[in-house]
Amino acid sequence: MREEIHPAYGPVVFRDRAANHAFLTRSTLVAGAGGKTIEWEDGNTYPVVDVEISNVSHPFYTGTARVMDTAGRVERFERRFGRRDDPRGER
Repeated sequence: MREEIHPAYGPVVFRDRAANHAFLTRSTLVAGAGGKTIEWEDGNTYPVVDVEISNVSHPFYTGTARVMDTAGRVERFERRFGRRDDPRGER
């Protein structure tokens, strides 16, 4: 690996503000943390990056995602614009 061409890589705390959840990992966002730090459970101080959404608050992962009614949308489209026959004879 060549020296001085790679970004700094170190421990960072990512904090999900919506769910009040934080986790410690390694990232190249050490320099981009904006100077904010947080004292972690182990007593050490780490840079912190605030994120809007994570797996704890995302609707897909929490099971609160809405399922779109695609069948109803297709039927409504066909009612408005009529059903078009396929030149291959399908549908």
